[in-house]
Amino acid sequence: MVDADLGEVGRTPLVELDAGVAPTVYGKAEWFNFASLGHGGGSVKTRIGAAMLAAAAARGDLDGDRTILEASSGNTGAAVARVGAAMGHDVEIVVPDDAGRGKVEAIRDADAELRFVDATEGYDAFVTRCRELAAERPGEYVYPNQYENRANPAVHAGTTGPEIWAQTDGEVTRFVAGAGTGGTLVGVSRALRPRGVRVHGYEPPATDHDVAGLKHMHDPGAFVPETFEADALDAREYVDTETAYEYVRRLRRRHADREIRVRDSGQWSHEFVRSELRVGGEFLVGPSAGGAVALVDRLASRGAIDAGDVVVVPLPDRGDRYPEREPYADYVE
Repeated sequence: MVDADLGEVGRTPLVELDAGVAPTVYGKAEWFNFASLGHGGGSVKTRIGAAMLAAAAARGDLDGDRTILEASSGNTGAAVARVGAAMGHDVEIVVPDDAGRGKVEAIRDADAELRFVDATEGYDAFVTRCRELAAERPGEYVYPNQYENRANPAVHAGTTGPEIWAQTDGEVTRFVAGAGTGGTLVGVSRALRPRGVRVHGYEPPATDHDVAGLKHMHDPGAFVPETFEADALDAREYVDTETAYEYVRRLRRRHADREIRVRDSGQWSHEFVRSELRVGGEFLVGPSAGGAVALVDRLASRGAIDAGDVVVVPLPDRGDRYPEREPYADYVE
């Protein structure tokens, strides 16, 4: 097991992207949470993993030897597994059986127990199974529940949003991101909308998609996380899987021979940031980042944003967390 250093959470780098649009576009490289741990570093979910367990500890929920239980499509699971292990607790993570291999390896590396649920049963199946386990043995498990935990959006309101404001010297005008639990969008919105920043969210157009970590919430009866607040957004749109994948490939191509400018290296040295921005020389971002850049391009194409805008998108994780997915198969072993 590799020990996690909780000091490696937050203050992630901000880098300038060549998105092929008139506005200036920056990416917040969230895999620099736990960047030293391998398996593609951490993710944007590392922030909520640390925040939820810190809140649980403050309430006394982690007193004794209770096991931490969480449902995740992978990134939150890896975060909770690493933070939980660092706090001295056993951890069990319930994941769909098609979770990205890099995420699963990170969970295993933290010595957490994995419980797999058939992904064909739908997005809600692994969440339902986790809730069943928690209900069956309430005295044994502590269930942070990223989909209802107020610490999820709160940590983005308290850290991610203010970091973006500071790293752009208050120049940011738009924030664009996908919706999973909605914690990142809602939290950043709380921090930046009062400062005049417009917030754009997207979700997949159907439940059958492969933009890992995101949710389609528009169907009648769809599971909508309590952490999501539609009125936190100025606009919400759809981006499908193939479009997200195409913009992953487009970002890789556009940065193949271009040095990526680091606007702010966060808590890391510029040298370390440059060493961890690429995988085998390729700039590979996760699918949800591809979707966010696709939406930026769409907004620019219809004139909703222009050269005067400064747009920030999260880069929630690095592409080597998905070595089996089509956009990465040729570049990640």
